[in-house]
Amino acid sequence: MAGPWWRQCPRLTTGCTATNILENLWHLKGRPVSSSASASLLSRASCISRPETRPPTGAQINMKAGNFLIRHQSRLLLPTLQSCCCRATHSDTKPKDPFTLAQKDLTSLYDDIKKELFVSKVELKSLCEYYFDGKGKAIRPMIVVLMARALNIHSNRAGDLLPGQRAIAMISEMIHTASLVHDDVIDGSDKRRGKRTINEVWGEKKAILAGDFILSAASMALARIGNITVVKVLSQVIEDLVRGEFMQLGSKENENERFKHYLEKTFKKTASLIANSCKAVSILVNSDPEVHEIAYQYGKNVGIAFQLVDDVLDFTSGASQLGKPAAADLKLGLATGPVLFACQQFPELHAMIMRRFASKGDVDRAWQYVLQSNGVQQTNYLAQHYCKEAIRQISRLRPSPERDALIRLTEMVLTRDK
Repeated sequence: MAGPWWRQCPRLTTGCTATNILENLWHLKGRPVSSSASASLLSRASCISRPETRPPTGAQINMKAGNFLIRHQSRLLLPTLQSCCCRATHSDTKPKDPFTLAQKDLTSLYDDIKKELFVSKVELKSLCEYYFDGKGKAIRPMIVVLMARALNIHSNRAGDLLPGQRAIAMISEMIHTASLVHDDVIDGSDKRRGKRTINEVWGEKKAILAGDFILSAASMALARIGNITVVKVLSQVIEDLVRGEFMQLGSKENENERFKHYLEKTFKKTASLIANSCKAVSILVNSDPEVHEIAYQYGKNVGIAFQLVDDVLDFTSGASQLGKPAAADLKLGLATGPVLFACQQFPELHAMIMRRFASKGDVDRAWQYVLQSNGVQQTNYLAQHYCKEAIRQISRLRPSPERDALIRLTEMVLTRDK
């Protein structure tokens, strides 16, 4: 995974517990962040409400045959996000809703994308426009738009978007959607966003071609921005998507490497697009590499947190909320965060992971093990950690409504239910 902190994390040992994993991941750039320091960062960053759950203290969990004892202590687990005073860098007004603040820049987003996908052949046009119906959440372009405006204000410019920045927001949604089209073919999915997938309606071959066409149109739009550095940054996203998909197709036999493999795959498949899109809009307005890194790190950490929550929702939300079948990851043979944490309490999951939950009854048993464990809770704590780091990064920018909206977005990532 990109980002220097991960390479300095201690290797996870065979006997490590869920608590140890979180403690290891808490060392950013080799420097442990104390609870008091985190609280200080948050008090300077934003007014974020307290999550519903707190890390259990004194809880005892039986592990393996030896009834290994994990004593959960708040200093080892990720501290909960605290309600905070915003006097240092904020006015007393509540930060605006990120979707509302970005709405005017996203109003014609899908219409502009359809213009980029202009093609005379009716069937190909229908395939390519199928997911650009305006019913998506548009999370990625929203983040890009807010980041661009925050960076423009930080760089002593008017907050309005530059043409290239708006193009990057559009391109990010096009790359994301093309990856969904290809993912559905690979996974054999029949439902996406509450409706039949492209491969289900038109077949796999045409779906693959439609995904390719969307990517080619995004590449053309990217070239028109005319900045070679931006081209390189966003081209990295496509490479990461492919590498991440290959990582997802494989399993790690070594239990110690599974969590690292999972987080690296999560970065490549989900967070790289957000991180590099944020970095790209910063390049167009500011020449300072430190500012580029702030934008990149915010996108990376929010992106990973978003996927961690998505993995939790696969166990806690019904198909009607998600727009896709529940337990979809298990059915695809994927061991996500909740499963990997649950392994610490139920070693029987290791064999299931290696056979990718392919034996009869594996999916149901794995589901029950996860729900009986603290895997969901621990994955939520890990998502909190990434959101806190995102807040720490974005708080280095000059105060603005858009910066505050990006801070508020981290709360929305943690509390979303679909």
